[in-house]
Amino acid sequence: MEKALFFRLLLVGVTTAAAGLSATPALAQPSTPPGQITVEVQTVNGSGCPVGTAAVAAASDNTAFTVTYSDYLAQAGGGSNPIDFRKNCQLGLKIHVPQGFTYAIARADYRGFAYLQRGAFAQERASYYFQGSPQTARSTHNFNGPYADNWQASDETSYADLVWAPCGEERNLNVNTELRVYAGTSAPDRLSFMTMDSADGSVSTKYHLQWKECRAA
Repeated sequence: MEKALFFRLLLVGVTTAAAGLSATPALAQPSTPPGQITVEVQTVNGSGCPVGTAAVAAASDNTAFTVTYSDYLAQAGGGSNPIDFRKNCQLGLKIHVPQGFTYAIARADYRGFAYLQRGAFAQERASYYFQGSPQTARSTHNFNGPYADNWQASDETSYADLVWAPCGEERNLNVNTELRVYAGTSAPDRLSFMTMDSADGSVSTKYHLQWKECRAA
């Protein structure tokens, strides 16, 4: 009954504001490139996104792209499969941007639902990097039981630390998210879980973009 009671699906969205840069950085005029960006899923791997359960769409105003999942849940205790304590999803995305511009991920806010017994704990992790680049943006957020509520985790990168796509090249953006749930000192027969799900069986995570113009060498 406990599992049936708390396995409700909740929408995961991301809200943030992103602004681009004009040709004169000191003016900091908000701008987005002309034309339309497109996002293609090249690879999908991970227990949190089985084949056919993840999709990506670009915003019409060029400020973001949205990753939608329909099967993403980690759990521990209560007779659950031991391998279900960790779920992850690695996406390889090809993002086509208008000529003369490049982009970086400025901020992402993740939301979901967690039900953690006293003594249990969980983690939400995220990272992204461009193919062939040594720079990787990483974050980890911890949650401790007892907990039975929505959760939210926000990642924001300062301008100086933004990881930019190489100008004039199309390299895959690799996005990896992960949920982990540990029973810890909670009773073995008590279930704990963490989800990224919604009422219609999907979850959306939106990555907002920072833009700048590429300058000739």
